Amino acid sequence: MARLEIKQITVLRDNYVYMVNHRGSGTAAVIDPGIAGPVVAELDNLGWRVRKIFCTHQHADQIGGNLDMKNSYNCEIFGPEAEANKIPGITKGVKDGDNISIGDAQGVVLSLPGHTIGHVGYHFPTAKALFCGDVLSPLGCGKVLGGTVDLMWESLKKIKALPGDTQVYCAHEHSERNYKFARKIDRENQAIRQRGQTIRENITAGTNISVPFLLSEEIAMNPFLRADTPEMAEMVGMPEGTDPEDVFDEIRRRRDDVG
Repeated sequence: MARLEIKQITVLRDNYVYMVNHRGSGTAAVIDPGIAGPVVAELDNLGWRVRKIFCTHQHADQIGGNLDMKNSYNCEIFGPEAEANKIPGITKGVKDGDNISIGDAQGVVLSLPGHTIGHVGYHFPTAKALFCGDVLSPLGCGKVLGGTVDLMWESLKKIKALPGDTQVYCAHEHSERNYKFARKIDRENQAIRQRGQTIRENITAGTNISVPFLLSEEIAMNPFLRADTPEMAEMVGMPEGTDPEDVFDEIRRRRDDVG
């Protein structure tokens, strides 16, 4: 197994920045640095030397710290090729299927458009880790902004096809709001109720951290990942056999309506 040590820090309002260190080589990377200051401070505390930055998409809360991080560490910056002109400091554009690495840990780029048109994720199979940006979150998924509904659904299907023991690292902490929506959609799902209890306990303890989360558990609970099931179509008032993309669109519309 790739010896990757993953640390996360909350910045801005609810953003997660991930610091990933390959122990064997002492090579570290940062994923989606929305701001540099607290990330650099934590890296200095850890004694990790950053060689690479990986950006999942063009939004400011994922790339705002790029240039300051590059100035601090003289590191490479990777980002989606389709959004390269909007990624500050980018040194290499990446696309679906490209190989990446952190030290000796090998990964692959997944094209995951929908939230934005060029959104990508970074999958490290041996480490069982997926950094998915704003595509998937606990009991939810990202808003469809620069992309389209059909692209977002295809991206979720691509994630859903990964091994169930994959640990998913997303860009935001939205679990409480997502739980309330998922509970409203699927009131009889005991797994969702139990997940909500864990979320509430985390909030009470002052942590409010629901990331990383296990993909197999998410597939069983997340309404967006279940848009291709007859049960979910029925829950949103659509007949059996409705195109899953249309079911997904309806779920996303309802989620957008509640903010």
